Amino acid sequence: MFIKWIIILLAVINFGYMTFDGVHALTTGDYIRPTSGTHAGQLGPWSNVVSAVGINPESTPMKVLFIAWGLVGLYITYGFITGKPWGWKAMLIFNLASLWYAMIGTIASVMQCVLLTLSKLAKQGV
Repeated sequence: MFIKWIIILLAVINFGYMTFDGVHALTTGDYIRPTSGTHAGQLGPWSNVVSAVGINPESTPMKVLFIAWGLVGLYITYGFITGKPWGWKAMLIFNLASLWYAMIGTIASVMQCVLLTLSKLAKQGV
């Protein structure tokens, strides 16, 4: 049960922040960026990933994708919380698909995948 709540917390933080940042970017014109340090004013490493596949990270379609991705992630989290038959598998697949959201998102997704796998193994008595 403890593992389940860690998974939920990581998912809500990850997908909630993605939704918030996308809405912020769409309404203000820009994502939330660090204001100090070596990465001041820069987008995260995820922007290199989406740029590599030909998507402008600062485009309106990318901002809408951020919002949609975050909302889908939150909906899947709801399915996981409420024990929907598709919840566990959808969480695993969606977190694997979210590995592009480097760095914090990648870390959160990897942790969720590991915890999801451990929780399934524990239920099976392995």
